[in-house]
Amino acid sequence: MIKSKAYAAQNATSDLAPFEVHRRDPGADDVQIEIQYCGVCHSDLHTARGEWHNTIYPTVPGHEIVGRVVCVGEQVRNFKVGDLAGVGCMVDSCGHCYSCADGEEQYCENGFTGTYNGPVFGGENTYGGYSQTIVVKESFVLRIKHGEKDLASVAPLLCAGITTYSPLRHWGAGPGKKVGIVGLGGLGHMGVKIAHAMQAHVVLFTTSASKIADGKRLGADEVCVSTNREQMAAQANQFDFILNTVAASHNLDTYLQLLKRDGTMTLVGAPAEPHPSPGVFNLIFKRRQLAGSLIGGIRETQEMLDFCAQHEIVSDIEMIRMDYINTAYERMLKSDVKYRFVIDMASLG
Repeated sequence: MIKSKAYAAQNATSDLAPFEVHRRDPGADDVQIEIQYCGVCHSDLHTARGEWHNTIYPTVPGHEIVGRVVCVGEQVRNFKVGDLAGVGCMVDSCGHCYSCADGEEQYCENGFTGTYNGPVFGGENTYGGYSQTIVVKESFVLRIKHGEKDLASVAPLLCAGITTYSPLRHWGAGPGKKVGIVGLGGLGHMGVKIAHAMQAHVVLFTTSASKIADGKRLGADEVCVSTNREQMAAQANQFDFILNTVAASHNLDTYLQLLKRDGTMTLVGAPAEPHPSPGVFNLIFKRRQLAGSLIGGIRETQEMLDFCAQHEIVSDIEMIRMDYINTAYERMLKSDVKYRFVIDMASLG
């Protein structure tokens, strides 16, 4: 077994603190990665604090992992020692259901295995990227093409990037499409960048007028302050697609009424408390759709990474030490980060 320094929460009320995990020795189809950077996702906080009521303790969060390959099994063909590599939200799935066969492992009928917190339907715990090293089978390891200098800023693409890319691609964001992005946080800022690169007309919705300049810098063609009734009324019935990234319970009708006939709003934020049910008339009178989307499969995640490398897209980050993580969680709750914390894992020592 490989010993690895890490940070873990022992229960829902404890701070994250130093911990030691034991990784398996690499098998024939395994890749061992020395973790250099790990992004901090709101899901990490939800899990550490037990807000989704499914946490297996002790928990080592972290599923936006990038680093360098230090060992490969004898059957590994696509990675070699020294390569840059990434690991996202999953490290396994059943591999034989129809979703897995379609390359949509995130919808595995038998439950994918999370990079941390174990299999969806229960099983042995798994430990994530707030650690020095990780061992993952090759089929769940991603190639990183951005290069060493952007590596820290690439880390959030492994969750925030794919969580926004997948629905934008699935619902056809592109030239001639008017796309709304609700919220300018870790997910929202990636949604703006990616939708802009897909050549859609991008409108950012934010509650804060102070974010107008930043939204335009990131690629929004327009920024609409959602608390301004006149601005919102001017956007009614115009959107082909809206990506709602807000992770707090809110009134969905505010945005559903902005969709054209046959338009879709997709939710990717995961609030601890449910949204109020939308009014049915906002849906039926325009044949509008309210949908959800969960990360992306391995094939699509690799596609996203390649797309982002091609378009020179990375996340806007603030680098932190591992021992700053509890403060970072408190700041994240206040939206006091632009726009993603990334841990320098060298700070583990």
